[in-house]
Amino acid sequence: MESKSIWVIVCVQLLAITLYAQEYKSIKDSLYIDEIEAKNETVKILHAEPLYIDLIRDLGARKGEKEWNVGLSLTDNLQFDAYEALVEYEWAPINRLGLEVELPFTFYSPLNGTANSNLPSNRLNSLKIAGQWSFYVNEKIATSMAVGYINEFIFNDFGNFGKPLINGNVYNPFLIAAKRWGNNFHSLLYTGPRIEQNFSNNRFRTSYEANTSFHYMITGTRNFIGVEFNKEIYKTDFDMTIRPQLRVGIAENLLIGIVAGIPINRENERLSSFLRLIWEPKHKF
Repeated sequence: MESKSIWVIVCVQLLAITLYAQEYKSIKDSLYIDEIEAKNETVKILHAEPLYIDLIRDLGARKGEKEWNVGLSLTDNLQFDAYEALVEYEWAPINRLGLEVELPFTFYSPLNGTANSNLPSNRLNSLKIAGQWSFYVNEKIATSMAVGYINEFIFNDFGNFGKPLINGNVYNPFLIAAKRWGNNFHSLLYTGPRIEQNFSNNRFRTSYEANTSFHYMITGTRNFIGVEFNKEIYKTDFDMTIRPQLRVGIAENLLIGIVAGIPINRENERLSSFLRLIWEPKHKF
């Protein structure tokens, strides 16, 4: 009888500890969300931002916010490896408006005895300039929506650089819708057409992108784990890459994102990896 009483006491204590831990996590999450969403500021909802197809600025951006990104990736193609690097700067000149400038580079390395003459030329791919306007921010249902536009000036490769300098343009309007479910779960849709123009023959290539992402944000932090589904439709061709990912804070205002790429039904591309370093300088509202 005494043994049963001890077990009852132990079980009650374990239950109490579990309930306290859950309550503590909930309080910690609520405090962190309150800190980000700061009731005395312009309304802004905390959303997990995908790492590969990242946003121009946080949804509901506040004036004075800014961020530097450096990205590095490796894509394993059948005949060569493609190494990509990017540098981007994004900022919010006014509430709800985000702007961005990006320079992406690509370098190639042969595989399986592929001759250098059969490789694409190394290049500064383009100059990207973009804007994003958060037109809907609803605190009650933790939902934000935005529209935006990316204009990409396509440069010639290094072998023909300046002959001419710009040989094409990409027009890319997009729509974003994001929702936080409770304190930890996040979903986001990023979609729109991508229209590529080649200046030499004035031909256009139009595809449609639909990128969805789902994340779980660790209690009381900006760290998360999640996955992106990057989908492209061109005429009757459908391509998708699944990108599991995680983001970890390594210092104040400094985060690192790690992404793996698993292509589905891509003929010439195999596995890829992507690393994003994110630095957010302190700002005043």
